[in-house]
Amino acid sequence: MDATLPTVYIVDDDASIRRSLIRLVRQAGLDALAYDSAEAFLGSVTALPPLPSCLVVDLQMPGLSGLDLQTRLTPTPHGFPIIFISGNGDIPSTVQAMKQGAVTFLTKPFDPDDLLRAVGEALEKHRALLAAEAGRQEIRRRLDRLTGREREIMAWVITGALNKQIAAELDIAEQTVKLEKMQVPSVAELVRLCGRADFAPALPAGRIRP
Repeated sequence: MDATLPTVYIVDDDASIRRSLIRLVRQAGLDALAYDSAEAFLGSVTALPPLPSCLVVDLQMPGLSGLDLQTRLTPTPHGFPIIFISGNGDIPSTVQAMKQGAVTFLTKPFDPDDLLRAVGEALEKHRALLAAEAGRQEIRRRLDRLTGREREIMAWVITGALNKQIAAELDIAEQTVKLEKMQVPSVAELVRLCGRADFAPALPAGRIRP
């Protein structure tokens, strides 16, 4: 495995399909790892990959099916975009797969170019997910640098309260109502960043919101 390349994880119980897909993906300049079952894949992947990745999954396999694998991954932090392949996919399965966020559904035998286009789309989707997660982690690092008092002030700032209102509520000097540690140019940007980091602390009981 080349740790510098985007990776396509192939999950299919057919060894010949795995071999052909590995060859196709690697010829396209990407890395590929193959598994003969959903269980094998779940047992090997335990963390969000640091590089863009996606899954090419057979719909019907012994044990856990492709849809079962998709369901298992949905509540996890992996965020793998999934491309389904199948020799006899039915409409209900296709609909379920797409509703759960699959990139596309290809029926075997499929055009290799169609698969590579789907892989490109899936990798772009995962790049966006990784960038968003990196942004959230940076925001959380900034939040962690705040003191308890600063977090209390920020809880008021993101409600839209004016500096003088916050100063009066918290009994502090107005000039101390600053959040330079968050490195934001405006309250609007602060609100946006807090939303991305799921920072929404409750205001102290009994306080009147502005």
